[in-house]
Amino acid sequence: MNKPSISTKIPVTVITGFLGSGKTTLLNHVLSQQHGRKVAVIVNEFGEINIDGQLVVKGDNEELIEFNNGCLCCTVRGDLVETINKLLERDDALEAILIETTGLADPAPVASTFFVGDGIREGTRLDAFVTVVDAVNIEKNLEQSHEAQEQLAFADIILVNKSDLVSEEAMTHIGQLIRRLNPLARMHITTQCLIGLEEILNTNAFQLQAKLQVDPTFLEDLTHEHDAAVTSIVLRESKPVDMNRFMAWITPFLVEQGDTVFRTKGVFNAKGFNQRVVFQSVRMLTTMTRFTDWESDIKRGTEYVVIGRNLDRNALQAGLSACIAH
Repeated sequence: MNKPSISTKIPVTVITGFLGSGKTTLLNHVLSQQHGRKVAVIVNEFGEINIDGQLVVKGDNEELIEFNNGCLCCTVRGDLVETINKLLERDDALEAILIETTGLADPAPVASTFFVGDGIREGTRLDAFVTVVDAVNIEKNLEQSHEAQEQLAFADIILVNKSDLVSEEAMTHIGQLIRRLNPLARMHITTQCLIGLEEILNTNAFQLQAKLQVDPTFLEDLTHEHDAAVTSIVLRESKPVDMNRFMAWITPFLVEQGDTVFRTKGVFNAKGFNQRVVFQSVRMLTTMTRFTDWESDIKRGTEYVVIGRNLDRNALQAGLSACIAH
């Protein structure tokens, strides 16, 4: 049996970036375009539920696979290997694989996945590591997170996102900072991760030798340890939430805890809304939007994920419960 040529191997694009940088926004941008490719999408969430999976807009040509309660670079890495092998065994002609990693993923062990098994190595090719950077919080993220540094250094393509929220002077400084960590990656300035697909898909940007210079041992990197103080907590409420009361609670909390609460994201059963209400925060920056209508056969409920350092589950749950609508 002939081995697949480079041109027939399925290209794999890995989307990385620290918590709240805009990875799911980029993924939705890619999937909403009329690219005509049959794509498998793999979404990884650090916590026990996958809010991102609920927010991915999937078309007819896309298949969504979710991994929860672990990170592709460590605890659920075996699941990734098994899933890709199953994708390669299928009869339908898959044209691309997109992987969105958790914001706490070290990219090196994820990359090594595609070099350790004959089936995966012969059936796929790493096309690019696309790292999304939060222009507002890049310096704080790099100071506080080894993973944020690794994601930037390992990138083939860097999207400096949220450029509309910083000054030109700050953007110049950010560009210099990025170039000190990674002088080789292609860099694009974006808002809402809007970019031409030709800049991030099928680019052949991944170069093994360049990656070995960044991390000479990454092909042997089978495990990765996270900061034990960083945890993911899921808060739940079955009764409708008063979003005004919620904002009155969460806003000062995030201002006070901005250095230790990296990211929050939730789908809310909000009083007075027939749609799901999506609330997200990155440190102290918050957004709230209406999403899809609640289906009649779905039991409504709120699920709110908080990711940070040394979190107090009981205090957080009490805070959310105090926001129940009366």
